[in-house]
Formats: sequence, structure tokens, C-alpha cells
Amino acid sequence: MSRPLRIQYPDAWYHVMNRGRRGEAIFPDKKSSETFIDLLKELNEVYHVKIAAYCLMPNHYHLLVQTPEANLSRAMRHVNGVYTQRFNKYHRCDGQLFKGRYKAIVVDADTYLLELVRYIHRNPLEAGLGASLGEYQWSSHHGYVSNAKKWSWLHKGFILSLFSPDKAESIARYKQFVAKGIPEEITKILVRRKLPPVLGSKGFIEKIKGMVSTREVFEEIPESRLLTPDVDNIIDEVCAYYKVSETELRLSKRGYYNEPRNVGVYLLRQVRNDSLKTIGKVFEIEKYSTVSSIVERVKREMRKNRRFRKRIHELTSNLDKSQRQT
Repeated sequence: MSRPLRIQYPDAWYHVMNRGRRGEAIFPDKKSSETFIDLLKELNEVYHVKIAAYCLMPNHYHLLVQTPEANLSRAMRHVNGVYTQRFNKYHRCDGQLFKGRYKAIVVDADTYLLELVRYIHRNPLEAGLGASLGEYQWSSHHGYVSNAKKWSWLHKGFILSLFSPDKAESIARYKQFVAKGIPEEITKILVRRKLPPVLGSKGFIEKIKGMVSTREVFEEIPESRLLTPDVDNIIDEVCAYYKVSETELRLSKRGYYNEPRNVGVYLLRQVRNDSLKTIGKVFEIEKYSTVSSIVERVKREMRKNRRFRKRIHELTSNLDKSQRQT
């Protein structure tokens, strides 16, 4: 089973989601919901994860969190694991509770934080679980409109400050903001079966690209390909390294060994994990078997030729550096 891409760095923001196996209820009663919220407080106290918003729906949950210590995986492993144990003990059952691993989208704080707070808090309304936000008990909306000390663990101050530096004014503007419907753009993104690993501006996505090595294990983390160099970048890098034109790069004729072409084919497969069909179209190769043979030929050459292997490593390193600079 493939595991989702985990991009972790200090102070990153995430929209985190998980749902019950086969759509089953994971918060069937008050006790269960209170147990999960207690675990969220533990995340804040033990792992220093800042919980900015949450909503517990009958069969799934939404969280908006910030991780000053870049420890999302460890923190969520704790909350999901411990909650499953406590849920099973209380309900006298055993086995898997959640559908699978949690989903986490890295969020651009400059453009999407407020939209996600609104999306999370309006989830019950959109699902028909109440006529107003105040009617639904199991979301952090109540913390945003309250000055009670019991909500001091909730990381709402920063979010509210985005509306106004004045506390009373910020709450009033927050209420006006969440009273409006969720923009269609946000809904379309978050209802996809395959969620994007990053949500943000083009500049933010390019910045995150530089944090993801081009040598990710694609079989285990399919989404990592979304953050790797595009085809044109790889072609440009190979042409620059070998000092050839694109026409020369794609040149193929009997008896002619075109190392730049073979390396380009190999890198599209190794770095991007593109399909044989896709690579064939790029290099105008009709047979998939020919693409596969080129890739294997490059691998064999790397094993026996130290200088050739060094050239591949230099090219891969150049691609890594190029990604970090974009």
C-alpha cells in the first residue's frame, strides 16, 4: 500500500483529514468526541502542535494545524493510534477504526488559512447537520466566538488577528466571514478523490518543490512526482550539461550511440517515474519496449562505468539545486 507524501518543516501549516473505515462513524457519541478533543489538547501540550481549527463530523474529522517542530507525522500517529485504542476499549471492539493513513495538505498561510478555517467550521452546515454554526457542538467555531479561558489551548489568536488587531472587531469580522458560503474554488479542491499535497500560490508551490528531493521513492509516495522537475526542466538540464540542442538530444539513427538521449530517457523514468508511453512520446519512440531497454542499458552502464555514473549523479544533483532555486 502506498503511503502519502509527508512534507515537514518548522512552522508548516496543514489541513489534516481522516475518516472512518467503510464510512463508519468514528464519533458516534459525546464520549468519543470529548476523547478526541482531549487528544488534540495533548498534541498542543506534548508535541507543541498548534491546533487552529477542528471539526469532528460523525464519520470523519478536519484539522488546521501548525507544527513549530516539524513533527506532524509523529503527532498524528499518536492521536490516531491512541484514539483508536480508547475508542475500541470504550465500545468493546477491536481492529482498524480509520479508513487508512490521514491526509495532510501543506497550506500557504498567506492565501488559504482563512478560507480553510471557514471551510472546516462550515462543514456541519454543508452536510445539513444544523441550521447555524452555533448549533453544532463539535467544532472550534465556539472557541472563536468565546473569550472563555477553557479555549486558551486553541491557536485562534493568530487567525483572528488576520481580521483585525482589535479583539472585539476581529471576532465580529470572523462571524461575518464564516456566515458567507464556501468559495467554489475551495470546494472543488477539497472534494477531489486525490487531494493535492500542497495548497497555495504558484510561488508557494515552487518553494515547496525545493524541499522535496527528486530522488523520492515514487513507488511508496506517488504524490511526490507532483513536486519534481517538469519534463522541460529535465530536457533543458540534460541539453545544458552535454552542450547539445534539443534536436541533437532526440536524434536516433542506427549505429549511433546518443548518450544525452539515453540519459534523458533514464531521468524521466527515474526522477519523475513517468510511464514508458509518456517517455516514448517525448522522445518520439514508438515502442514501449525500446524505452524500457534504454533505461535498463543506462542502469547497466552505471554499474560498470564509474565516470558515467558520476555524470548521472552530477545531473541529478543539478536538478535538485535547480528545484531549490525556483
